[in-house]
Amino acid sequence: MTLNRRDFLNLTAGVTAGLLVSKATIRAETKSKIKAVAFDGFTTFNPQTVFTLAEELFPGKGAELSSAWRTRQFDYAWLRTLSGRYVDFWQVTEDALVFAAKLLKLELSTENRRQLMGAYLEIKAWPDALPALRSLKDMGIRMAFLSNFTAAMLDAAVKNSGLEDIFEPHLSTDRARAYKPDPRAYQMAIDTFGLQRDEIVFAAFGGWDAAGAKSFGYPTFWVNRMNLPVEELGVAPDAIGGNLNDVVNFVRSRNTP
Repeated sequence: MTLNRRDFLNLTAGVTAGLLVSKATIRAETKSKIKAVAFDGFTTFNPQTVFTLAEELFPGKGAELSSAWRTRQFDYAWLRTLSGRYVDFWQVTEDALVFAAKLLKLELSTENRRQLMGAYLEIKAWPDALPALRSLKDMGIRMAFLSNFTAAMLDAAVKNSGLEDIFEPHLSTDRARAYKPDPRAYQMAIDTFGLQRDEIVFAAFGGWDAAGAKSFGYPTFWVNRMNLPVEELGVAPDAIGGNLNDVVNFVRSRNTP
């Protein structure tokens, strides 16, 4: 078969275009290896002792108080970020407790208030946390908390749980003076780890936090311990599991050729 110049150029152009498309497809399908995980605090620490104490102090009303307290805790964090009136999460938590007690017409004594706030300094890790975190560390994965908690709250929980040698310095939102899901909060992991966005997994406890991290651009894993539905926010996490062992499997699958 004899090719004239026009046929040859057409054939060459077609082959070249095909190669370019193939290379682009390969680049699009290739995912960066995960080098770090940024954790929300509640993925690792179980706050149930706080809510148990609320029931002990206010029998029959503890669950309702805890629910109102938690709701206002995050409402106040978001509202303070939006209004530019930042205070740390310890203050937000105490303000939310005072409001919740007033809402339910409960008499919150100074001692009750002290006990309930102090319970946040006594929380410990979920049972699956330590072995899962050890597995990630053995894989060479860097880890830090990217949390609304203050550094002191995180320090206490880490010490209570025997996790002192696992994590890099805390990325408390106090550094950014903006609470998640503000992009300034999520940016801390990129700046501190010195990695690309797609090299850092964000592990969220709340569905809203998973949506925020995914919107920011992180590969996102939702540690859905409460077995809740995905939030209707137009974005979904990359994967969902029930505990930190599932985070380990997700990272391992992303890093396996």
